[in-house]
Amino acid sequence: MSTAVLIRPSTPADASVVAEFNALLALETEHLALDRARLRAGVEAVLGDASRGLYWLAMADGEVVGQLMITFEWSDWRNGFFWWIQSVYVRRDWRGRGVFRALYEHIHREAKSRDDVCGLRLYVEQQNQQAQQTYQRLGLRPTTYDCYEVDFRIAR
Repeated sequence: MSTAVLIRPSTPADASVVAEFNALLALETEHLALDRARLRAGVEAVLGDASRGLYWLAMADGEVVGQLMITFEWSDWRNGFFWWIQSVYVRRDWRGRGVFRALYEHIHREAKSRDDVCGLRLYVEQQNQQAQQTYQRLGLRPTTYDCYEVDFRIAR
């Protein structure tokens, strides 16, 4: 029998688990060992100010088993916000059990219920074929845009 996955918004008390999941995510996907103090401060900044973003947590058996963060981008073309899906992490022992699907479906419903949200977006590592296939199964499609950046804080 499978355990139900429940989705809830994060609270400041979740800072440790969110920071840990973000550290694991960076190491696993980009082979980056993040500065833990900076990471914790960044997580706490989001948890303390919803205008910076929102973390949603997947719960099972009373434990956090997955997370994603939403940040906001204003589109003047659409007169609405894109919700960017970021910091997606599912514990290894919970992968393939519908955790990301539950998180995604939750924020999809939340976004569609609001008049000020025009869509959802995310970015994914080019080599992460498994994640790309997961996203496409859920109805997300690649865009015609490539992402460019100048990163002042994390050396690669």
